[in-house]
Amino acid sequence: MSYNRTLITAALPYANGPVHIGHLAGVYVPADIYARYLRLKGQEVLFVCGSDEHGVPVTIRARKEGITTQQVVDRYHELIKRSFADFGISFDIYSRTTSAIHHKLASDYFRKLYDEGKFIEQTTEQFYDPETGHFLTDRNIRGECPHCHSLGAYGDQCEKCGSTLSPEELINPYNAETGNPLVKKPTSHWYLPLDQYQQWLEQWILEQHKEWRPNVYGQCKSWLDGGLRPRAVTRDLDWGIPVPVEGAEGKVLYVWFDAPIGYISNTKELCDAQPEKYGNWETWWKDPSTRLIHFIGKDNIVFHCIVFPAMLKAEGSFILPDNVPSNEFLNLEGDKISTSRNWAVWLNEYLDDFPSKQDVLRYVLTANAPETKDNDFTWADFQARNNNELVAIYGNFVNRALVLTGKYFDGKVPACGELNDYDHQTIEEFKNVKATLEDLLNNFRFRDAQKEAMNLARIGNKYLADTEPWKLAKTDMQRTATILNLSLQIAANLAIAFEPFLPFSSEKLKTMLGLSDSIGWEDLGRVDLLPAEAKLGEVSLLFEKIEDTVIQEQLDKLARIKAENEAAAKAEALKNWQPVPVKAPTTIDDFDKADIRVATVLECTNVKKSDRLLQLKLDDGMDGRTILSGIAQSYPDPSVLIGKQVLYIANFPPRKMMGIESQGMILSAVDADGRLVVTTVTSPVRPGAQVG
Repeated sequence: MSYNRTLITAALPYANGPVHIGHLAGVYVPADIYARYLRLKGQEVLFVCGSDEHGVPVTIRARKEGITTQQVVDRYHELIKRSFADFGISFDIYSRTTSAIHHKLASDYFRKLYDEGKFIEQTTEQFYDPETGHFLTDRNIRGECPHCHSLGAYGDQCEKCGSTLSPEELINPYNAETGNPLVKKPTSHWYLPLDQYQQWLEQWILEQHKEWRPNVYGQCKSWLDGGLRPRAVTRDLDWGIPVPVEGAEGKVLYVWFDAPIGYISNTKELCDAQPEKYGNWETWWKDPSTRLIHFIGKDNIVFHCIVFPAMLKAEGSFILPDNVPSNEFLNLEGDKISTSRNWAVWLNEYLDDFPSKQDVLRYVLTANAPETKDNDFTWADFQARNNNELVAIYGNFVNRALVLTGKYFDGKVPACGELNDYDHQTIEEFKNVKATLEDLLNNFRFRDAQKEAMNLARIGNKYLADTEPWKLAKTDMQRTATILNLSLQIAANLAIAFEPFLPFSSEKLKTMLGLSDSIGWEDLGRVDLLPAEAKLGEVSLLFEKIEDTVIQEQLDKLARIKAENEAAAKAEALKNWQPVPVKAPTTIDDFDKADIRVATVLECTNVKKSDRLLQLKLDDGMDGRTILSGIAQSYPDPSVLIGKQVLYIANFPPRKMMGIESQGMILSAVDADGRLVVTTVTSPVRPGAQVG
């Protein structure tokens, strides 16, 4: 189907803190690349986003800081909005869900579905804190994990073992904010009966949208295969959009229900303010010739592919998303980005440390985009991509072409003479750059598209290195002029090709080249973009080398954060720690069956292809023995155990693991934070000594 316009939405960031590189890589840079690309092609585009300002976390932060919830969202809305602007995210509107226009539209949306009987009402028992008088969300409930028995697991997931949980599964659940024990209390709410849309969603997604990314399609199929169930659209809370139904005092629209309506209300806000430029908002949301694209992270797939479409279908007059190019997650230095643990690179802090280097981060995040699987951001890779690609390839080529033109031709584009075979070969290498980029961008393959743009810089860099115009200038100025003309034409192509990816650098390069405003995307691939004798602008470096000391400062910062997190986790675990109940009574005879002995650790190494096992070679006072122990995560540096005297059970039958025979079991104690600590002796003992 052909479309007249494209509406692009980017997931609404939660106004409970700044935005970090994971947000930028997962949602906002790819969405911006796509929006800029379509605009360059002359298409009608609307790029919409805004702050998600309702829900429980902002209320908790407000109570902790002793300020109002509105003050919290005001602060972070402005910080987030400024960060996006600083990084060139080209929204047509960035608004918020506390706006009056959003409150009215979301309230009217709920009321329409309510009046048409599209909701069902149910009474359920939910966890309640009698002391504070609040019902709690899954994420604000903590307790002991039923699987690994780690303390402090959340009501929806244990971050220690990764298990997906429900609050009912937690042992001794408590209020994460106050530590208060919880009770169950009945409450009534309205639910969207997703099960009634199951058959339609299966047809719409599984049959009509097989072109969606495998990670998106697969997650949708998994949800549908598991069977959809009604989902609450209201909740008990004093912050949010009041439920517009008599007798619903103290209840608000659930944040997942009101947030996606923010896309619609933000569009309406923009169109109502500038109808002459953007037209009527309903054209963007109800005209079948509008294409709707949602850019999100993988944690939002179910909401944008199943829940929100069901909401739109229930209302009946809205278009549905044509594609939802969701990314996976970006990790930081091998660890999951976590706002609660401050394990992140915050955009506002990045610009303090790397002023005017927005495009460097955009480039690295796109190069490492987690398009089909989780990926990792490291400062070493950041430095390498800047120094070895942006500086050594792109920047080096552009700088040499411009500096040589200034040196030999007074900063004016030299006339192109007759092209030789190598010139034609070079032109042939990039003549299809426009078609290749468009194919990749149309299919949301932004990482590969940027790589293709950088390949154009590689072609230019190689061309200059091979032709060596600085040598030819001594004997053949006409040939030198031709080489530099073609080099400048390639540089002009780079300014166009990189514009969706690196907008600041492209603008700077266009200025240096004096590239006409009339030159655009449709001219990509041409070699006559700069006329002979055209005056070049002032030359400066596009990119600068980043030194080791600068990177080490970032690594040191993360090391401090990690140490603080470990100390805080230990303190939290100790605060809530309770000893495991004593096992059933036994006798000395049962104890005597276990031959517990002392041994000295001679060697201790990680077992290959296992993130859990350590291999310990022991002096047991006899012939020596090898024992495998699942304590690797508690001892990231296995060498600290060398020389220690440990207790082990000597009469367990040998057992093969990972192709290695383990001859016994090391005894360990489980600390409050779930860490395993090997048991030892208080003073040296002869290896082989028996415990009893």
